Amino acid sequence: MNKRLFKRARTLHKWLGYLLGLQIFFWLLGGLVMSAIPLEMVHGKHLAQREINHSFTADNFPASLDNIIANLGDIRSISYGGVLAKPVYKIETSDGQLIFNAVTGEQLALPSKQEIQQLAELHYLGSGKILKAQLLDEGPREVGYRKDIWQVIFDDAVTTTLYFSKQSGQIITVRSTIWRIFDFFWMLHIMDYEDREDFNNPLLISFSVVAVLFCLSGILMLFQGGLSKRTRLFALFRKVKVRNN
Repeated sequence: MNKRLFKRARTLHKWLGYLLGLQIFFWLLGGLVMSAIPLEMVHGKHLAQREINHSFTADNFPASLDNIIANLGDIRSISYGGVLAKPVYKIETSDGQLIFNAVTGEQLALPSKQEIQQLAELHYLGSGKILKAQLLDEGPREVGYRKDIWQVIFDDAVTTTLYFSKQSGQIITVRSTIWRIFDFFWMLHIMDYEDREDFNNPLLISFSVVAVLFCLSGILMLFQGGLSKRTRLFALFRKVKVRNN
């Protein structure tokens, strides 16, 4: 096979190695970290419960739903639940979720900071204390930049953070240092350094193509090495044969 081809393969392999080395390390490290952390821990299921079970019966919901929904617009769903031990109707409309007292039929006022803190403590499963509770016009990236939400941070080892709806007090999501570590390595793994969601971004595709070329050039070099070894063995065999003759 053409020696020039092998020479070019070695040169290509070397420069591709310089280009890919750090990113391949990030791919491997990210894969290790993400496979080592259980998704249940990433989602914070051991830190907070998404739903609070209330021991309500049908008798706890005497208010007429017909009277409540008569004045509402587009209704998408109706569910029964509880907010701070009060039975409520949760009505999802095109304008968002509305909460009504299931005893009086009155719409609940927006939850106060004190009520949000009480809700956070009910959902929280850890042993930490509330470090901060604040109403945000726009949440951080870890909650998808959602608007008008409560953020409650606990002072535990993983900085557990609960997010609640401003309108209803409904828990939105749970975040922690574990989630943030996973998210960081996910960012490195898929090479989406902004939204961290696009697995088909051009940068990742480009580096993947380069990685394939890196492997192919390496295989070609291995083939060259095997061919050279066989050539040397053949030459040695001929030399021994000539001596014996």
